[in-house]
Amino acid sequence: MNTSRSTSGYVMTYVGGAVSWQSRLQKAMAISTTKAKHMASVKAGKEVIWMNEFIGELGVQQEEFQLYCNNQSAIHLAKNATYHSRTKHIHRRYHWLRERIEEKEFSLVKVHTTKNGLDMFTKVLSAEKLNACRNGSD
Repeated sequence: MNTSRSTSGYVMTYVGGAVSWQSRLQKAMAISTTKAKHMASVKAGKEVIWMNEFIGELGVQQEEFQLYCNNQSAIHLAKNATYHSRTKHIHRRYHWLRERIEEKEFSLVKVHTTKNGLDMFTKVLSAEKLNACRNGSD
């Protein structure tokens, strides 16, 4: 069944190993790739905040958290408070991401599509691309 909803996914790694991950259909239908990627980044950002609090309770201090996204428009939207008519459909609750970035709770960094291992959670892949994702390289 095609619901036209995008699949969001994230993988949280610590010291090179996956410690938390998720892949699921987004609750709302995004009308653009930028919005879909932005919504996914918000979900992953919330997990980063939780992870930071969790490892803090274990007595571990992490100096920097990076959130990777392969969509330059979504990154620009998250970092730029300027109103754009092309993004007016994005609900205010998704601007939470911008506030967390401004408060330096984590950074949002571009990852090239060919280096994006998360693709194995969100799309159909060739055997070659799936193996590259599993191995963490091309």
